[in-house]
Amino acid sequence: MTARLALTFALTLSLCAALAADAATLYDEAVSGDLSGSGLTPNSLSVAEGSNQIFGTTGRDAVTGVDRDYFTFTVPVGYEFVSLIELAGTTVVGGISFIAIQTGPQVTVPSNTPDATGLYGWTHYGPAASPVDILPSMGIPIAGSTGFTPPIGAGAYAFWIQDTGLGSSSYGFDIVIAPVPEPGAAAGVLLGLVALGVARARRLG
Repeated sequence: MTARLALTFALTLSLCAALAADAATLYDEAVSGDLSGSGLTPNSLSVAEGSNQIFGTTGRDAVTGVDRDYFTFTVPVGYEFVSLIELAGTTVVGGISFIAIQTGPQVTVPSNTPDATGLYGWTHYGPAASPVDILPSMGIPIAGSTGFTPPIGAGAYAFWIQDTGLGSSSYGFDIVIAPVPEPGAAAGVLLGLVALGVARARRLG
């Protein structure tokens, strides 16, 4: 494990532990209205360091069709996007729940695309009994997506969420933003982990 990966892992654990006590709602469709249904005009949201929770509904109505949600945000210089946590309570009524990310401020990939070409990453998600970080699974290159390895650096990113099942599904996601670690801090975290491992080995020995 590299020093950077060790620090990212440690930061993610500490941030996840603090989310319940320091959660901030970035957008809630029940309060602020339906998110945009167009990838070319997504809602522009402003993320801050730490927890940025977003809540909404998707699904399909027999009359109006599929409800898609699109939003975008920019990770500021000096920060990185470390995790995307699917929150407990997310539901799926049927069909496939899908979340995708594209670099830039828009989702230009059409909703009827035959594959994931043009997307940075994507994944399916299901009902969540407990919080789970889905950013690593989104980063796996599948069906033409570019793929990535978290954390994601500064820049604009656009998201597409939908569920094709007949009915309404609710979702909750937490976008976790953290400062880019200093190289010296990464080395310190790695040394600390090594020291803990040595101390534990001595106690067991």
